[in-house]
Amino acid sequence: MDETPEEGLQEVAAALNELATGMVRHLLSERQSMSLTTAATLSRLEREGPIRLTVLAAAEGIAQPSMTALVQRLEDQGLATRVGHPGDGRVRLVAITEAGREVMAERRRAQCARVADMLAALPEQDVRVLGEAMRTALPVVRRMVQAASRPSVSGGESPS
Repeated sequence: MDETPEEGLQEVAAALNELATGMVRHLLSERQSMSLTTAATLSRLEREGPIRLTVLAAAEGIAQPSMTALVQRLEDQGLATRVGHPGDGRVRLVAITEAGREVMAERRRAQCARVADMLAALPEQDVRVLGEAMRTALPVVRRMVQAASRPSVSGGESPS
């Protein structure tokens, strides 16, 4: 029996979900020094640059008081700072610090090392096949994620 387009979408969706969930679970199986919310917040600051706290909270899906507390902790740790808005001196934006960038780079290195260890346990042919699949799939997944996140949330567009 032929698969309908909807069934094909569901199959791909289920496979991507299993892949993402499995990798996240494995990468977080060792107790990390940073929560997922903290890492996601720093990652967003690194990608998007300085952003309003209210916009940051909405983008990360957490309440503003919780984001305020998180940003305060990040400031206390030297990982984030508040900076003036270039167009409106009354507005303060949250920005990642150089120390925050270093922490995120080290986190990515450690995660990549864990994945490399997993790959090293596979037969060479499996690693080759997986590499080919990733070179094909990754650009498509990036475009899919980009399209799903439009309109993009930025630090200076909407007053709050």
